[in-house]
Parts: sequence; C-alpha cells; structure tokens
Amino acid sequence: MKKCLFILFMLLPLSMSAQSKCGIENTAFNGGEFLAYDLYFNWKFVWFKVGTASMSTVTSTFKGQKAYRTSLTTRGNSKLDGVFVMRDTLLSYCSAKDLTPLYFRKGALEGKRYYVDELWYTYPRNNCHLRMHRIDADGEEHWNDKEYAECIYDMMSIFLRARNFDASGMKKGDIIPLPISDARSLTNSWMTYRGKENYKIDGTNEKFRCLVFSFYEREDGKNHELIRFYVTDDNNHIPVRLDMFLSFGSAKAFLKTYKGVRGPMTSKIK
Repeated sequence: MKKCLFILFMLLPLSMSAQSKCGIENTAFNGGEFLAYDLYFNWKFVWFKVGTASMSTVTSTFKGQKAYRTSLTTRGNSKLDGVFVMRDTLLSYCSAKDLTPLYFRKGALEGKRYYVDELWYTYPRNNCHLRMHRIDADGEEHWNDKEYAECIYDMMSIFLRARNFDASGMKKGDIIPLPISDARSLTNSWMTYRGKENYKIDGTNEKFRCLVFSFYEREDGKNHELIRFYVTDDNNHIPVRLDMFLSFGSAKAFLKTYKGVRGPMTSKIK
C-alpha cells in the first residue's frame, strides 16, 4: 500500500482522548455557509438535469456541546423519477471545536424504499462507540451498539473532515483510510488524491483551481470508486463538482451558488 498519511494518528499519545484523536482543525468553513448544486444524470450518452441539492451549515449545540449542524438535501425531478426516485435528507452534528462526529441521520427515499439510519457517537475508554438505529422500508426497527479502537465516521462527517485536509504535501496516488459506518455495518473505505485540475462553473465566468479526490470502498472483493470530487484549492475547499458512480448509472453535481464562505476564494482563476 502506498504511503498512508493517516498513519500520523498512530503516533498520537495514548493519553489523548478518543474524541480529540478523531477530530481535525477546521479551517474550511463557519456557520452560515450555504452551497447549492444542480444534479445531472447520464442516459444513453446524454446528460439531463434531474434535480437539485443543497448543503447548509449553522452553528448550533448538541447535548449541551457547541456544534456545527450540517444538512444536505437532494431532490430529483420528474425526469429522474422515471428512472429512480431520490429524496434524501442527511443531517450531521460535529463538534465545533474540532469536527469530531456527534450524531448522524439519513432519511432516504431511494426507488421504492424509504429508510432511516441514525448514529450517536460517544468516546469511552479512548474508543469510538456507536449507538446505531435503523428503520427498514417495512417499518421494522433495529438497534445495535458497536465500539471500535479506531475512529469511525459517517457520510457527512467524513465530507466535512475531507474539506480540511492539507494537500500541500500530498502526491498523486496518496491514500487516506477513512472507515465509514451506517446503522448496519462498517465499510472498508478510503480516499485517493488525484492531483489538481482547473474547473469552470457552467454558465458563469468563474474558473477555479481544484484539488481532486476519489472516494472508494471495497465490497465483494473488489474496489469501487463511488465519488470523485473537486474542491477549491484554497482554505475553503468548497466542492464545485462531484462525479457519482451509481449502481444504475452516472450522475454529476455542479455548484450553482454559494454564500457565507469563510475566507477569500484565492483559487479563483482570473
């Protein structure tokens, strides 16, 4: 395996709490950030606009702890509904101090299935404990508890974490292990750094220098690229494009509008 940047965690002193160990310094965003995207789906070599997505982050509290509350909603339109119904709402609370995961919820209508996943994080005995709750499409509820010695994340907290990676010392092909869990199981997953590319937001004159990452998971003995995303090469690390490789085809999300950005957009190419 190529050099793993994440090995720094293995060098942390044992006296450090698991919550601190699972955090990362946030230099990318503040409360009040809002990002909006257009969604496109590929059908027989033609790209169709099939919906929208939006992500908002506000300053909040979770169980008395100051936190960032981040929500992501995706809404397919009638064109996508003819192929695959998608109505997803994801919610995440992470510590405002260091983005340590605190809570995650996903409510998803995907095809004909509606299900809910929830995770509550605690950090006893220098470990990461997950209280897991799932409501299946048939309404059956499942509760479970699991504890891990390593840090575990979810779909949202890992996204916020990735926005704060320092790529200045990265090389193409560098791998960052990132174990992710839902309310059913733990996934063997990681990110790979793909280098830099320039990207122009469609319909505008805005062009950005971007860092490119791919998110992979291993399933059935094979590696699967799930998402390739482009983030601005500045401290904000705003995702301007996401390529999603789905079981039923390919989709893309393109940044449409943004506001409440934390710092100067120094990645903008004039």
